[in-house]
Amino acid sequence: MFNFPYKKKSSKGSKNLVAKENILVNEIPEHVAIIMDGNGRWAKKRSLPRMAGHREGMKVVKKITKLASDIGIKVLTLYAFSTENWKRPKDEVNYLMRLPVEFLSTFLPELIQENVQVRVIGDQSMLPDYTVNAVKKAVNETKQNTGLILNFALNYGSRTEIVEAVKKILRDREDGKLHIDDIDEQLFSNYLMTKKLKDPDLLIRTSGEIRLSNFMLWQLAYTEFWFTDVLWPDFNEHHFLEAIREYQQRIRRFGGV
Repeated sequence: MFNFPYKKKSSKGSKNLVAKENILVNEIPEHVAIIMDGNGRWAKKRSLPRMAGHREGMKVVKKITKLASDIGIKVLTLYAFSTENWKRPKDEVNYLMRLPVEFLSTFLPELIQENVQVRVIGDQSMLPDYTVNAVKKAVNETKQNTGLILNFALNYGSRTEIVEAVKKILRDREDGKLHIDDIDEQLFSNYLMTKKLKDPDLLIRTSGEIRLSNFMLWQLAYTEFWFTDVLWPDFNEHHFLEAIREYQQRIRRFGGV
């Protein structure tokens, strides 16, 4: 058993050790994906601007990344910005585009020290140069790391990803690189942005919403889902370990008996 203590803020704001979670070290999910939802609602409940919620959520990313690395998760994919998020107010979008810059500039030394490798999926062509440069720097400076893969889905939409994969397959078919009988599930997966990653074992979504929101529609076919009403800025190590523990109690049959 892997014993991991977690700390939680008390009503007075101090940190006290409140419990220990027992999780099976040999049944840790290899790939955990998270839809980080509820930043805006968290801020609204406190009469704060939505950006305050996004900033608080960034702190949670750091805590969960460290915990995921500590307990032996191999891949942590975070839904950071969707292709639909461009519909949000311009000032909020601009703030979200600067968050990766701030996050990576402050957290990158720790990521390197912790042997974490940063990767990104999504269409970077629409992102501001300062966002792209920050992401490329983090990817380049951690590419030799062999520990946790921290995979950001940035300007990512699963339907677009699937359509683009179909286009690439058709082009390769026209160029004679593929025969129609070559096309199967594994080949199709290799044309997706996640081609070098195992499909998620566990999906976590915060804030009480129970939907996928155009996130990894192909990859989540046999993923275990865990939903919580907790808003992302309030999500802590305890909630994460609770999701892991529940995952370990499920029986994954993959269509069998």
